[in-house]
Amino acid sequence: MVELINQGVYLLNGKEIVKDPKGLPSPDEARENTITYGILRAHDASGDKGKKMKIHFDAMMSHDITYVGIIQTARSSGLEKFPIPYALTNCHNSLCAVGGTINEDDHVFGLSAAKKYGGIYVPANQAVIHQYAREAMVKCGNMILGSDSHTRYGSLGNMGVGEGGGELVKQLLKNTWDINAPEVVLVWLEGKPKKGIGPHDVAISLVKATFDNGFVKNKVLEFAGPGVKELPIDFRNGIDIMTTETTCLSSIWVTDDEVKHHYEIHNRPEAYKQLQPGDVAYYDAMIRIDLSTQESMIALPFHPSNAYTIHELQQNPEEILKKIEEDAKKRFGDKVNVCLSDKIKNGKVMADQGIIAGCSGGTYDNLSAAASILKDKSTGNDYFTISAYPQSTPVYLATTRNGIAEELLEAGVVIKPAFCGPCFGAGDVPANNGLSIRHTTRNFPNREGSKPGQGQLSMVALMDARSIAATAANGGVITAATDIEYEDNHKPYDFDGRIYERRIYNGFNKADETQALRYGPNIKDWPKMYAMEENMLVELAAVIHDPVTTTDELIPSGETSSYRSNPLKLSEFALSRRVPEYVGLSKKIQAQDLERRAGNCPEHVAEALAKVGANPENTSFGSCVFANKPGDGSAREQAASCQKVLGGDANICYEYATKRYRSNCINWGIVPFTISKDTAFDYQPGDMVYVPGIRKAIMEGKEEIDAKVITKNGIEDLHLYFQNLTNDERIILCEGCLMNYYASQNKK
Repeated sequence: MVELINQGVYLLNGKEIVKDPKGLPSPDEARENTITYGILRAHDASGDKGKKMKIHFDAMMSHDITYVGIIQTARSSGLEKFPIPYALTNCHNSLCAVGGTINEDDHVFGLSAAKKYGGIYVPANQAVIHQYAREAMVKCGNMILGSDSHTRYGSLGNMGVGEGGGELVKQLLKNTWDINAPEVVLVWLEGKPKKGIGPHDVAISLVKATFDNGFVKNKVLEFAGPGVKELPIDFRNGIDIMTTETTCLSSIWVTDDEVKHHYEIHNRPEAYKQLQPGDVAYYDAMIRIDLSTQESMIALPFHPSNAYTIHELQQNPEEILKKIEEDAKKRFGDKVNVCLSDKIKNGKVMADQGIIAGCSGGTYDNLSAAASILKDKSTGNDYFTISAYPQSTPVYLATTRNGIAEELLEAGVVIKPAFCGPCFGAGDVPANNGLSIRHTTRNFPNREGSKPGQGQLSMVALMDARSIAATAANGGVITAATDIEYEDNHKPYDFDGRIYERRIYNGFNKADETQALRYGPNIKDWPKMYAMEENMLVELAAVIHDPVTTTDELIPSGETSSYRSNPLKLSEFALSRRVPEYVGLSKKIQAQDLERRAGNCPEHVAEALAKVGANPENTSFGSCVFANKPGDGSAREQAASCQKVLGGDANICYEYATKRYRSNCINWGIVPFTISKDTAFDYQPGDMVYVPGIRKAIMEGKEEIDAKVITKNGIEDLHLYFQNLTNDERIILCEGCLMNYYASQNKK
């Protein structure tokens, strides 16, 4: 179904794929004819069409677990007004009850910031962040930067990029997003999906084919081919939003009459234009997807790439579920007892819960298909439950007018307002050892309300809304939608934007500096952060050898969401579900560094420095995390900022799972060290790494340095890399963080 072609190809006239370059322009020349490069170059301020790009975006998006910190950082760095449209949505903290008034305090702050700086404020439960962008913000040929990793609008002709808050701060201060000119991968769609197949089936197959091997990491996916015209807009959006899970940089699609219709029904026909590659376009690799052979899929815990066809699962449930149990044992040890084999009843796997929600699941077409499958049926009155979250009030309104909501409710589906919570564990958390099937974006460990340290673990499998509905109609027995008969005769989606006109505050170009920001008691400024000293000594506070460490393990989602605006309180959760002792050890290291700065260097720090002949007066002391491959998943900058708040000075790894997490580390003054893949890292928490002359090396443009590891058994050599840093990033690291960088610039 998905074929990976790991060589360059040319696309001629948007139709013919050619591998032989004879008589054709060079790859560098023809790559400029891709849709990708047409958009990137139009936004590139570097002006030289070279290998480095400096991008200005057209608009930005943030939700309510990121925008407070972004605005606070930008305010302390000299923000006067929002220079581009910036939408603040409220779809992540909407239903969290933890923390009393905290959530609504953040929302009130957001509205006051929109008034003061000229922003767009979308009240709670009006829309999830990415659906509002689709309905009101996207334009063909534009670029949007979002502080959420699933910022993907390529199916509507608008390149979307998800990054940490620091990158949004740079745009608010009229600076650029600096990247290496990316490679482009052609995703060639052929055929037509059979009945019962939905966007999540295709998306899961794509993630399965590309995640583990890094085939598209930090590259742009460009979708084209005859299969595109066979997909409705919601189907395209559903695939596109999931490209984040491939670890690609961004995505873009050819546009056609279907996209034109989207803009017409959303009363923005001027935002449409046709996007096609040039006559001769070069792609660095290719993915061929035959939509006609796509099967109904399930992505089992603990990653969207851990995928099987539903038929494969039901034919061999014991062996497949045994692998999940073994994986859980490796991850959590004896802290939890995972018994997925208990889900096998009469030879078939049963789910405990079904959820259709968020930017990928709660689309009109998905809900329409689910209602058609469940029409005149019952979800039952046993343990299985099912909920649906329309992704915006206009979508909800359309399901009500067209009988979809009625059919879902009659079948026993609970309908809830627009909310992203089920994607990260803040809504519809399953029971312990429960198996939830969800049309949401992720099923990482610790995203669904699990607390392994307290013996609690639930598991999420990703499925398309159609198969979730088929499962509900089958009493909870996991069922492929291709195995059932149904007809979807509901009317097509027709957008009604009047509720937005009546509820959303649109203040772009209406900044009013006389407006006061409204602070709740939990909204706190960032603590003092120190500039880098001449030398660096770090103590390992966590050593993680998992193949991949997600941002949800670095800073858990769920109940922690209520503390996003309070750096000190939020940092208490850092690595709490993966390395519970990390916070205590980091605080101890931080306290010892404060003693050193006061002129009273702690004994064990002084002893370590003496072993390497270092001076405590010009050598910082901080904490460090080692992980094999950290940062997969969310763009939330708190995965890095919490480490910094706790005194983190560096991370060491073999590679960073995503650019966005590495960027977050840099913007928070955490040096993103890597080591070669053949270097064994057998050190333990408490061991120290001394990096002499690090500040000078960074400022002189070097990319590697020799360090010393101080253990109880002696001193060992370690070679560290810090490659591909821009000049600005080097200064940010040496200043200690992005805020310090801007503060020093303002002084000049």
